[in-house]
Amino acid sequence: MGKTKNTSLETVVTDFILLGLSHPPNLRILLFLVFFIIYILTQLGNLLILFTVWADPKLHARPMYILLGVLSFLDMWISSVIVPRFILNFTPASKAIPFGGCVAQLYAFHFLGSTQCFLYTLMAYDRYLAICQPLRYPVLMNRKLCTILVAGTWVAGSIHGSIQAILTFRLPYCGPNQVDYFFCDIPAVLKLACADTTVNELVTFVDIGVVAAGCFILILLSYANIVYAILKIRTSDGRRRAFSTCGSHLTMVIVYFVPCIFIYLRTGSKSPLDGTVVVFYIVVTPLLNPLIYTLRNQEVKSALKRIVVGLRAANKNK
Repeated sequence: MGKTKNTSLETVVTDFILLGLSHPPNLRILLFLVFFIIYILTQLGNLLILFTVWADPKLHARPMYILLGVLSFLDMWISSVIVPRFILNFTPASKAIPFGGCVAQLYAFHFLGSTQCFLYTLMAYDRYLAICQPLRYPVLMNRKLCTILVAGTWVAGSIHGSIQAILTFRLPYCGPNQVDYFFCDIPAVLKLACADTTVNELVTFVDIGVVAAGCFILILLSYANIVYAILKIRTSDGRRRAFSTCGSHLTMVIVYFVPCIFIYLRTGSKSPLDGTVVVFYIVVTPLLNPLIYTLRNQEVKSALKRIVVGLRAANKNK
């Protein structure tokens, strides 16, 4: 059981118990292995994307692939913040998390998640410039500007995560301390607060709603212009290559935003699908990024082949 600390005013929670998601006891070992393998594949897949972008001169000099590398880095961290502790749900290990650890997990999740949201928007803007403004693209989106914009997404994400963490943990928590969830997220933690949470819930809904909806609308506007520009391309091969370039990113946008909207913009929902959607959003989505980009993006596949050929040649020369 979790601990509480008695003071002259109230009992203060010093740690939380993460109850996890309900599952059949006879499937515990199988679920542990499945999610452990998914986590390992997520790390290896995104690490492969990072290495490919870094090692191939044709990729790491282009803003599109700099952004892809940053996305892979974010996927690795957002998975690491949640999944290892989620896996503990299927073991006899203690489910307790210190109060400070809960604060750090909530902050890191919303910091990385909102940074990823801003990054998807930046990636859509990059594709818009590349297709709709091809002659001015080298000036409008060069490597230096791309670096500055990426830094801006990290700063904005950090501010957003800080706001959510401060609003959530400024409230008193005096027991109970059992979080009916598999990680410290805002809706589950607020249920344990010893104060009225109406303002918090409203601010959280509006804040996350504005960020998610705003980014999603900007992405849709970018792609509306992109589609219009692609349809004006006269050759079918040109249209195919343009759609191929944007297809991977648009697929990941849908996979990212639809579960996010389902989770955070449905206040008071107790649907049995909620847990499944959250697991997909947090555990599976980071794995899909390297799969989608390596299977659909011809330039990434070509870069991987060049790296493999180079490594084989280097081994033969030894």
